[in-house]
Amino acid sequence: MTVMAHPDDAELWAGGTIARHVQNGGTATITVTKTDPIRAAEATAGAQILGADLYLLDALTPATISTLLTEVRPDIVITHSTDDIHPEHRRCAEHVLAALPEVVITTGHPNRVYHCDGYNNLDQHGKPLHLPTIIDTTDQWSTKIAALQAHTSQPILDHFGPMAETLSRLHGMRIGVSHAEAFRALPVLGRVPAAEGL
Repeated sequence: MTVMAHPDDAELWAGGTIARHVQNGGTATITVTKTDPIRAAEATAGAQILGADLYLLDALTPATISTLLTEVRPDIVITHSTDDIHPEHRRCAEHVLAALPEVVITTGHPNRVYHCDGYNNLDQHGKPLHLPTIIDTTDQWSTKIAALQAHTSQPILDHFGPMAETLSRLHGMRIGVSHAEAFRALPVLGRVPAAEGL
């Protein structure tokens, strides 16, 4: 499950990983804030291209996130960095972290939580985000871009698309593939995942 601030965030920061997970037989859920009908339709189209379910919440708060996590019980959650450049991304991540302890104690899920990349791989202080878990998304690149391009109200061709290409190639070079996405594991009740992959 991704819990992101905006309708195009899951596609931009984790679209290849979501598509890879679904293609390997897993299920995926995208959770974002409900904004307007146009962006809701774009979010629906993007999720369908990735093969993911979609939850549009009226607001992302610790309470709404807690309720959703308790109902869905995902094994993995991906959200923004708490040090992201965008203030709404930071708030989303903080709300996820606030919801986690009680949900994990009650349900045992999620087992793993990750921060995703951000604008040009920089935090709010201008330093590169530390994202040591890198997922090969070469085979999912075209699916990711198609899902991202479903967000026609956003500056995909001139802004987000080229940035996604640059970041994907940067992370891909780090593991010797053409395209990849990068993440950082967060402790869940003091535990981090043993594996290097999601």
